[in-house]
Amino acid sequence: MMGPRPVLVLSQNMKRESGRKVQTGNITAAKTIADVIRTCLGPRAMMKMLLDPMGGIVMTNDGNAILREIQVQHPAAKSMIEISRTQDEEVGDGTTSVIILAGEMLSVAEHFLEQQMHPTVIIGAYRKALDDMISILKKIGTPVDVSNKEMMLKIIKSAINTKAINRWCELACSIALEAVRTVELEENGRKEIDIKKYAKVEKIPGGFSEDSCVLRGIMVNKDVTHPRMRRLIKNPRIVLLDCSLEYKKGESQTDIEITREEDFARILQMEEEYIQQMCADLIRVKPDLVITEKGISDLAQHYLMRANITAIRRVRKTDNNRIARACGARIVSRTDELRDEDVGTGARLFEVKKIGDEYFAFITDCKEPKACTIILRGASKEILAEVERNLQDAMQVCRNVLLDPQLVPGGGATEMAVAHALTEKSKGMTGVEQWPYRALAQALEVIPRTLIQNCGASTIRVLTSLRAKHTQDNSQTWGVNGETGALVDMKELGVWEPLAVKLQTYKTAVETAILLLRIDDIVSGHKKKGDEKNQGPAAPEAAQE
Repeated sequence: MMGPRPVLVLSQNMKRESGRKVQTGNITAAKTIADVIRTCLGPRAMMKMLLDPMGGIVMTNDGNAILREIQVQHPAAKSMIEISRTQDEEVGDGTTSVIILAGEMLSVAEHFLEQQMHPTVIIGAYRKALDDMISILKKIGTPVDVSNKEMMLKIIKSAINTKAINRWCELACSIALEAVRTVELEENGRKEIDIKKYAKVEKIPGGFSEDSCVLRGIMVNKDVTHPRMRRLIKNPRIVLLDCSLEYKKGESQTDIEITREEDFARILQMEEEYIQQMCADLIRVKPDLVITEKGISDLAQHYLMRANITAIRRVRKTDNNRIARACGARIVSRTDELRDEDVGTGARLFEVKKIGDEYFAFITDCKEPKACTIILRGASKEILAEVERNLQDAMQVCRNVLLDPQLVPGGGATEMAVAHALTEKSKGMTGVEQWPYRALAQALEVIPRTLIQNCGASTIRVLTSLRAKHTQDNSQTWGVNGETGALVDMKELGVWEPLAVKLQTYKTAVETAILLLRIDDIVSGHKKKGDEKNQGPAAPEAAQE
C-alpha cells in the first residue's frame, strides 16, 4: 500500500528556508557586504572602481557611493545597503563605519546562535547595550565653540582626511565651512541649514583643483539670449520671472477661421501688442537683468534690447530660487504684478564669462547672500565627481556641528572607550544576557582594528596596547593614528567627529543587527517569465534555483 501523499501547502514555485539556515545566511550576507567596504575606512583608505551597466566609471571610497552601485541578490544584503543610504541622508558621514559595525555585530552573534541561544535573548542584550552606549557617548562628548574657525576647520579636516581630496585639504575645508556659513539661516530661533537646495556644486572640467572656490553669489550655465545685450553689469537690478515672455498659444490645437484679410493682420497686431504690454510692464520697474524660467520670443528680445535690458531664459527653477535668495529678489509669475520691491538689488556684479567652450553667467559679490555656488575645477569628470562627494560629506559634517555643537574623539578612540565601559558594566550583570552584551562591546573594536589593518601595522600588538591604555584613567581620547598605525592622543592630533554622526552610526548599526537576527524564515516565490507559457512539469524545476 502506498504511503499518504505529501500535503502541499505552499505553491510549487515557492522556496522556503527557515531556522538556523536563514540566520547564518543573513549573517554571512551582512559580513560579505562589510568586507567589500572594509578597506575604505580611515585615511589610508583604498579606492574602489565600479563599472555601472551603462559603462560609466565610478571611482570612490565613500561607503554609500560604492554600495549604491553594487547590485545584490540577497535580501539581507539589500537591507545593509539601505542603512548606509539612511546614514548618508541623515548625517552625511559615517557611511562606511555603520556597515562595518553592523556586519561585526552580526558576526559576534553567530557564535551564540550556534550554542542554541535564542535570538530574542541576544536582541534583549543588544537593546540594553545600545541604551548604555548612547549614555556613555553623551558623557564622552565635549561641547565645541562654533564661532572658533580653527576648531571648525579641524573637525572638517578629520572628515576629509579619509577621502581622496586630502591633498587640497585646507582648501576643501575652507570651501565647506564658507558654503555652510553662507546658507545658514536663523528664523524665529530655529536654525536652518539647507545645503541641498542652496549650496550648488558646479563641476567644470579643466583648470587646476586649486582654482575651486565658493562664489558669493550664483553661477548658471547660460548665456544672454541676444548677442547685443550687455555682458557685464555693475549693481544690476534683477527681475526674476516664472512666466514666458511670448504670446500665449492655445493649449491644445486651436483653429481660427479667418474670412477677411484684415482680421489676419489684426491677429498679428494683437500678438505684438500683448508682447509689447508685457515688456512695458517689465521696463516700468527699470531692471537691468531679466531672468525667466520659460522662453522669450524674438519680439520680446527686441523690445528688451531697445530698453538696454539683458535677458536670460530657461533657467532651472532651483537655480532661480537660489538667485532669489542671493540677491533678494522675488520670483514673479505675472508681469503685470511686478512691483518695485520684487526687484533684487543685492548683487553688485553680473557678468558672462566663457570657461572652456561654454558660457557661464555669474551673479556675484552679493551683499548678504543666503545661497551660493561652489565651483570645482579638476582634471577629469571622475575626479570631479569624487571631489563633489567628498565636499558633500564635509559640508554635512560642518552642518551637524553647527546644529549640535558636541564632539567626540575620532580614530577609534570613542569605540574603545565605549567598549571598555560596556565590558566593565557587563561584569556586574548576571544571567545569560551578559555574554552577548560583552560581545557587542568587543564588536565595537572592529573600527580601530580596521584602521590599524588599513595602514599596515601589526593589528594584535597595537590593539592590545590600546586596550591596556583605555583601562587607565583619563585616557578616553587615545586612539589609532590612521596614517602610521601608532597610538596617539586624539586631542593633540586634532581628530574629532560630531556626536550626531556617532550616535546615528551606533543606533543604525545595532538596530540593523537586531532586525536581521529577528528573521527566521525567508519565503521567496518568484515566477520565471517562461513559466506562464509552459505551465507543465517544467514549473517546479524553475523554482529550484
